[in-house]
Amino acid sequence: MSEKLANPAPLGLLAFGLTTVLLNLFNAGVLSAASLSMILAMGLAYGGLAQIIAGAMEFKKGNTFGMVAFSSYGFFWWSLAFLILLPDLVSGLPISFANSQTMAAYFFMWGLFTFVMFFGTLKANRAIQFVFMSLAILFFMLTASQITGNATLLKITGYEGVICGLSAVYLGLAEVLNEAHGTAFLPIGPMKK
Repeated sequence: MSEKLANPAPLGLLAFGLTTVLLNLFNAGVLSAASLSMILAMGLAYGGLAQIIAGAMEFKKGNTFGMVAFSSYGFFWWSLAFLILLPDLVSGLPISFANSQTMAAYFFMWGLFTFVMFFGTLKANRAIQFVFMSLAILFFMLTASQITGNATLLKITGYEGVICGLSAVYLGLAEVLNEAHGTAFLPIGPMKK
């Protein structure tokens, strides 16, 4: 007796995409500092926990790429939230806010990871390829904005991040609607042979 499992990818893509859009609306200057608690909550609950759950579901399906991607980016959101919150949570201990140099290293390593993961998408649809390449670019732009301290570059990076996040939202919704309709209701690009 075989068990049909739901596709966890839309959950992971939507969790990643919506959270990425909100954070990068802040980076672009569209949302104010008052939105940070909302972004952190979204990062911990939806961007973080939902992606970790999607990663565990991909594990059950035997999809190593999906398990690594969703789990890693879920924990990325948790680590980012802790980088921001930890100094306040452990007052009295010699822990300080991450400075520009350490954040540049953090974003660079995530960019490198994402760029290598992009090669895992080359036999997949064009939409997932776009998500991963635009995410790698986002991380490298975040690295550059941390190194230079250039506010204009951060704003441009924010808009690139919104595009990246919306591409993940599109793909997540496309996968839900395409399965529901049993046809390519929303195109995601052909798979490479």
